[in-house]
Amino acid sequence: MKIAILQISPAFCDLTKTISLLTPLLEKADRADLIVLPELANSGYNFRTRDEAFQNAENPETSLFTAMIHDFCKAKKCAVVAGFNERAGDKIFNSSLLIDETGIIGTYRKIHLFWNEKDFFTPGDRQPEVYDVKGAKVGMLICFDWMFPEIWRFLALKGAEIICDPSNLVLPGKAQKAIPVHAMLNRVFVVLANRVGTESELTFTGNSLIAAPDGEILTSATASENEVIMAEINPEKARDKMVTPRNHAFNDRRPEFYF
Repeated sequence: MKIAILQISPAFCDLTKTISLLTPLLEKADRADLIVLPELANSGYNFRTRDEAFQNAENPETSLFTAMIHDFCKAKKCAVVAGFNERAGDKIFNSSLLIDETGIIGTYRKIHLFWNEKDFFTPGDRQPEVYDVKGAKVGMLICFDWMFPEIWRFLALKGAEIICDPSNLVLPGKAQKAIPVHAMLNRVFVVLANRVGTESELTFTGNSLIAAPDGEILTSATASENEVIMAEINPEKARDKMVTPRNHAFNDRRPEFYF
C-alpha cells in the first residue's frame, strides 16, 4: 500500500487559491492508495474571530473542496484524508474527512482543542471510528490529539492499522518526537501530515512523517517547503502485536490497575 502526505500551506480564507495549490500536488501523489492532507486544509487556521472561522467553514456535502477531492479519488481510485473546517448548523468543527471514489466515508471531529481553537470550534462530539481503505483499517486523529495517549490506544484497540493525523503544529519538534512513540507503543503505522508557512504570529513546523509499528520513521519532509512525500507499507505488520515471543502489546495489559 502506498501512502502519500501533501505538506502544504493553504491560502488563508481563500478556497479557490487553495484548490489551485493542491491540484498539482495531488497529481504528484497520483500513485498513492491513501493521501493525507494537513488540518483545516480547506480554510487555513489562525482565525481572528469566530465569524471569520464560520464564514470559511463548509458543509461537507455541498463543499467545493470535497467535490474536488472526490473527483480526484474517482479518477485515481484512491482515498484522501483531509483536515476540514466543517459547518454543521450553527456549529463549526475542526474535522477530518476520509473520502474515496464513493464519496465521504468517514468523519472525525477533533476532541482535544488547542489554544484559540476553543474560541471558534465545538469540541468533537463522537468517538473516532475505523474504516476500511484498500483492505487496511484506517483511523483519524487531528493535531493536538498527539498529546493524549488514551485516544491512540482506543483506535488501536478498535483495530486501526494506520492512524492518520492531519496537523497544524506550531510547537517545534514536540509531536514529531511523540508520533513515532505512539506508533511503536500501539504497533500501528502513523501518518503525520503537518502544514508549513505562517499566518500572522504563527509559524507552522512542517517535518511531516510516516512512522512504522516499530517506531522507525519511513519518510519525512522538510520544515518549510510545500512538498509530497511517499512511503510503501505493508498493513499486515500492524496486525502483529507481539513484542517478544511471550509478550503481546495488548493482551499483556492489566487495565484493572490503571482505571
